[in-house]
Amino acid sequence: MNLFFASFAEFMWGPWLLVLLLGAGFWLSVCLRGIQFRGLLYAFRLTFTKERKGKGDISHFRALMTALAATVGTGNIAGVSTAVALGGPGAHLLDVGHRTGRDGHQVLGKFSRG
Repeated sequence: MNLFFASFAEFMWGPWLLVLLLGAGFWLSVCLRGIQFRGLLYAFRLTFTKERKGKGDISHFRALMTALAATVGTGNIAGVSTAVALGGPGAHLLDVGHRTGRDGHQVLGKFSRG
């Protein structure tokens, strides 16, 4: 049974996955008549103007930023959970170790040393 799943995963993580993702994106674009292109200018206008039509307490921009923050936060939680599940509890410590140098200075980010 394990050999079956291993061979299936090896098959799917090849070029077929790219074909499947691009095909699904194209198919959804056709079925929805390209709504991501038709509504793009309207979405930008709603996001970056102070238009206050409709009910609600927050602006369109704040709603977008809240949704984006939730998406990024969920990805961070899922990424750490996956690393711990696949690599054990030491995976998180290894991740933190890559961000902090041997002498305690931050390696990546604003304070990185050349």
